[in-house]
Amino acid sequence: MPQRTIVEAINNALAEEMESDPLVMLLGLDVGRLGGVFRTTTGLVERFGAERVVDTPLAEASIIGASLGLALAGMVPVAEIQFLGFTAQGFHQIGPQLGKFRQRSRGRYHCQVTIRAPFGGGIRSPEFHSDAVEAQFVQTPGIKIVMPSNPYDAKGLLLEAIRDPDPVLFCEPDRLYRSGRAEVPDGAYTVPFGKAAVVREGEHITLVAWSAAVELCLRAADKLAEEGVSATVVDLRTLVPLDIETLCNQVAKTGRCVIVHEAPLSAGFGAEVSATLMEQIFYDLDAPVARVGAFDVPFPAASLEDYYLPSLDRVVAAVRKTLQS
Repeated sequence: MPQRTIVEAINNALAEEMESDPLVMLLGLDVGRLGGVFRTTTGLVERFGAERVVDTPLAEASIIGASLGLALAGMVPVAEIQFLGFTAQGFHQIGPQLGKFRQRSRGRYHCQVTIRAPFGGGIRSPEFHSDAVEAQFVQTPGIKIVMPSNPYDAKGLLLEAIRDPDPVLFCEPDRLYRSGRAEVPDGAYTVPFGKAAVVREGEHITLVAWSAAVELCLRAADKLAEEGVSATVVDLRTLVPLDIETLCNQVAKTGRCVIVHEAPLSAGFGAEVSATLMEQIFYDLDAPVARVGAFDVPFPAASLEDYYLPSLDRVVAAVRKTLQS
């Protein structure tokens, strides 16, 4: 089975889906001739032509608005926004338009649109590029939110997103784009939405994360194992829909939980996860649910990035404190 990075898995998914469905097309800034800012669309304009791989102006609202129109006309657009933080320039097209169009049309029209956007720290990028604002879109009903953490899921979830009749925000962990390889088969397969993955089994505490924070939690679990602490790691995969059953079952088994994410702590999606656990399995908890996130300040300059983002030491410290509660 081929070994692929996340970048290669995404490129492979796009190529295979465009090959099998002539209605699928790509649009966004630099997706064609340049192959995308991270080269995720390399080679696709040469293979499928400039009418299906469309370089757009630097105008996020126009990219998303055009995607809505294309979907209503019968196409299956996959739009790339260069960084998730740039969605601020097109937010009014995502929530009020894409997310509500099925309801506004009384079910006559759906919006089969996928918006791809890399995000997250660890690559020393300038301001606006690393913002983790996924929780903002949880407050825009009608949008599904997908957060892959590894190459296999990246391909399977992307194919699921493109085929979904409703709009999907597909957030890609840019610092993991080329950090490692995993088995990713050729040919179509999908990973269903709303199905979390238990990527490590443990007995003492459950770590819950998504996207690049999953890799951090796995490293934390390795370090904790040296101290005799056995940690479960749950990868949510999708925030909307959320797999409440797997989340609650895995936390109930250990009785303790630490949630890790890159977004600022206040009102990050970890708060929703914590509230869900308190409402669903309060009497199975042996300690308060803890959260580790970024600090409630704007994303800093590159030299301060490592102090701002959740770190291995901060996650391990939160686990130790929770175990002592």
